[in-house]
Amino acid sequence: QVQLVESGGGLVQAGGSLRLSCAASGSIFSINAMGWYRQAPGKQRELVAAITRGGSTNYEVSVKGRFTISRDNAENTVYLQMNSLKPEDTAVYHCNAHTNVFRRTWIAYNYWGQGTQVTVSS
Repeated sequence: QVQLVESGGGLVQAGGSLRLSCAASGSIFSINAMGWYRQAPGKQRELVAAITRGGSTNYEVSVKGRFTISRDNAENTVYLQMNSLKPEDTAVYHCNAHTNVFRRTWIAYNYWGQGTQVTVSS
Protein backbone atom coordinates (compact mmCIF):
# COMPACT_ATOMS: atom_id res chain seq x y z
CA GLN A 1 0.00 0.00 0.00
CA VAL A 2 0.96 3.60 -0.57
CA GLN A 3 0.03 6.54 1.62
CA LEU A 4 0.08 10.08 0.25
CA VAL A 5 0.04 13.29 2.26
CA GLU A 6 -0.37 16.62 0.47
CA SER A 7 0.43 20.09 1.70
CA GLY A 8 1.02 23.58 0.38
CA GLY A 9 -2.42 24.73 -0.70
CA GLY A 10 -3.85 28.06 0.28
CA LEU A 11 -5.16 31.40 -0.86
CA VAL A 12 -3.13 33.48 -3.27
CA GLN A 13 -3.78 36.46 -5.52
CA ALA A 14 -3.76 36.14 -9.28
CA GLY A 15 -0.21 36.14 -10.57
CA GLY A 16 1.14 34.63 -7.39
CA SER A 17 2.78 31.28 -6.73
CA LEU A 18 2.27 28.20 -4.60
CA ARG A 19 4.20 24.97 -4.23
CA LEU A 20 2.30 21.78 -3.47
CA SER A 21 4.04 18.83 -1.86
CA CYS A 22 3.06 15.16 -1.85
CA ALA A 23 4.97 12.83 0.45
CA ALA A 24 4.67 9.11 -0.30
CA SER A 25 5.19 6.29 2.15
CA GLY A 26 4.63 2.56 2.23
CA SER A 27 5.40 0.42 -0.81
CA ILE A 28 7.03 3.24 -2.71
CA PHE A 29 9.10 0.80 -4.76
CA SER A 30 5.91 -0.12 -6.65
CA ILE A 31 5.15 3.42 -7.83
CA ASN A 32 5.44 3.85 -11.59
CA ALA A 33 4.13 7.39 -11.85
CA MET A 34 2.78 10.18 -9.70
CA GLY A 35 0.68 13.15 -10.60
CA TRP A 36 -1.55 15.96 -9.54
CA TYR A 37 -5.24 16.09 -10.37
CA ARG A 38 -7.66 18.90 -9.66
CA GLN A 39 -11.40 19.30 -9.49
CA ALA A 40 -13.20 22.62 -9.43
CA PRO A 41 -16.88 23.02 -8.50
CA GLY A 42 -19.07 21.90 -11.37
CA LYS A 43 -16.11 20.53 -13.30
CA GLN A 44 -14.76 17.07 -13.98
CA ARG A 45 -11.54 15.99 -12.34
CA GLU A 46 -8.60 16.55 -14.65
CA LEU A 47 -4.96 15.61 -14.72
CA VAL A 48 -2.79 18.67 -14.16
CA ALA A 49 0.68 17.16 -14.32
CA ALA A 50 2.34 13.77 -14.04
CA ILE A 51 5.84 12.40 -13.75
CA THR A 52 6.91 8.83 -14.47
CA ARG A 53 9.45 6.63 -12.75
CA GLY A 54 11.90 7.52 -15.50
CA GLY A 55 11.35 11.25 -15.09
CA SER A 56 9.14 11.96 -18.10
CA THR A 57 6.55 14.67 -17.50
CA ASN A 58 3.16 15.53 -18.92
CA TYR A 59 1.07 18.67 -18.41
CA GLU A 60 -2.47 19.76 -19.03
CA VAL A 61 -2.34 22.32 -21.82
CA SER A 62 -3.62 25.26 -19.75
CA VAL A 63 -0.79 24.97 -17.20
CA LYS A 64 2.13 24.45 -19.58
CA GLY A 65 4.78 27.07 -18.99
CA ARG A 66 3.32 27.98 -15.60
CA PHE A 67 3.44 24.75 -13.56
CA THR A 68 6.37 22.41 -13.01
CA ILE A 69 6.21 18.93 -11.53
CA SER A 70 9.34 17.49 -9.95
CA ARG A 71 10.49 14.65 -7.70
CA ASP A 72 12.81 14.38 -4.75
CA ASN A 73 13.69 10.69 -4.71
CA ALA A 74 15.60 10.90 -1.45
CA GLU A 75 12.52 12.22 0.34
CA ASN A 76 9.94 10.28 -1.73
CA THR A 77 8.18 13.53 -2.43
CA VAL A 78 6.60 15.04 -5.54
CA TYR A 79 6.18 18.77 -5.92
CA LEU A 80 4.02 20.97 -8.08
CA GLN A 81 5.40 24.47 -8.46
CA MET A 82 2.58 26.73 -9.61
CA ASN A 83 3.48 30.16 -10.96
CA SER A 84 1.40 32.88 -12.59
CA LEU A 85 -1.71 31.51 -10.95
CA LYS A 86 -5.08 32.39 -12.41
CA PRO A 87 -8.55 32.31 -10.83
CA GLU A 88 -9.42 29.38 -13.08
CA ASP A 89 -6.73 27.36 -11.29
CA THR A 90 -8.92 27.37 -8.19
CA ALA A 91 -9.71 23.76 -7.27
CA VAL A 92 -9.05 20.95 -4.85
CA TYR A 93 -5.76 19.38 -5.85
CA HIS A 94 -5.18 15.67 -5.21
CA CYS A 95 -1.94 13.76 -5.41
CA ASN A 96 -2.07 10.40 -7.18
CA ALA A 97 0.30 7.45 -7.24
CA HIS A 98 0.02 4.76 -9.89
CA THR A 99 1.44 1.37 -8.97
CA ASN A 100 1.84 -2.05 -10.52
CA VAL A 101 2.12 -5.24 -8.48
CA PHE A 102 2.57 -8.80 -9.65
CA ARG A 103 -0.14 -11.23 -8.48
CA ARG A 104 -0.07 -13.99 -11.12
CA THR A 105 -0.26 -11.07 -13.50
CA TRP A 106 0.44 -7.36 -13.29
CA ILE A 107 -2.28 -5.45 -11.46
CA ALA A 108 -2.54 -1.66 -11.42
CA TYR A 109 -3.59 0.33 -8.37
CA ASN A 110 -4.15 4.02 -7.85
CA TYR A 111 -3.71 5.75 -4.51
CA TRP A 112 -4.95 9.22 -3.62
CA GLY A 113 -4.08 11.86 -1.10
CA GLN A 114 -6.66 13.71 0.94
CA GLY A 115 -6.58 16.82 -1.23
CA THR A 116 -5.49 20.39 -0.66
CA GLN A 117 -7.47 23.49 -1.58
CA VAL A 118 -5.96 26.07 -3.91
CA THR A 119 -7.86 29.33 -4.20
CA VAL A 120 -6.73 32.12 -6.52
CA SER A 121 -8.41 35.47 -6.09
CA SER A 122 -8.79 38.02 -8.86
